[in-house]
Amino acid sequence: MSALALVVLALAALCSAFAALYAVARRMNNYGIVDIAWSYAFGAMAAFYALLGPGWPIRRALIAALAIVWSARLGTHLFIRVMGHHPVEDGRYGQLRKDWAANFAPKMFGFFQMQAASVVLLGVAFLLACVNPAPALHPLEIAGAALWLVAISGEALADLQLAAFKRDPASRGRVCDAGLWRYSRHPNYFFEWLIWVAYFVFALASPWGWLAIVGPGSILYLLLRVTGIPMTEEQSLRSRGDAYRRYQQTTSAFVPWSPKKN
Repeated sequence: MSALALVVLALAALCSAFAALYAVARRMNNYGIVDIAWSYAFGAMAAFYALLGPGWPIRRALIAALAIVWSARLGTHLFIRVMGHHPVEDGRYGQLRKDWAANFAPKMFGFFQMQAASVVLLGVAFLLACVNPAPALHPLEIAGAALWLVAISGEALADLQLAAFKRDPASRGRVCDAGLWRYSRHPNYFFEWLIWVAYFVFALASPWGWLAIVGPGSILYLLLRVTGIPMTEEQSLRSRGDAYRRYQQTTSAFVPWSPKKN
């Protein structure tokens, strides 16, 4: 199947799936479930590309494995977090309810459709690898896979450290500044971005591979300017106040770095 046909079918399927998901979210009155679906969608799409793409089978299997493992880990992590707090909705979506109060339903439906389209756009690296016919792995693909391993390990560790902190009753009202969180206010976001850099490096071995820069470029913009750090920190300031302001003054926002003395 051609690359264009793969993209068209993937986009149609995802838009339909996210439309149905919107109806479910509306019934549950919890729109945070879109984060779960968004995460799982990448693994499903990569598997679809790998099964029907015309590229070298070993490459298709490898990029699909990288995408599916990452997708399943992140999606399951978010499922546990979101459903563990249900029916309480993530604070970011509560804020969107306020911001979009006048036209909330159509805007949220459009938001769900944008999430579907973003999966296809960001998954360019998977597509390019799955249509690459070269019958051997390129050093860039090996380097990308190695970077992916480092990045997913870092993200998993950051998530585990934060979960352990939240389980401790003594942590109530405090800011997590232990482990990786001592060196970055958002180490999970940093390693998440690094995973996308790894996919980009992997894709560079394929024709037109530079197009995959849309992945890490878009994720970096979203994390730094839109739904990542800005919204998360607004929520942290509302819930933790001065404790979080002090944390902001001493700790790097994104890239892990030595903390400043206050």
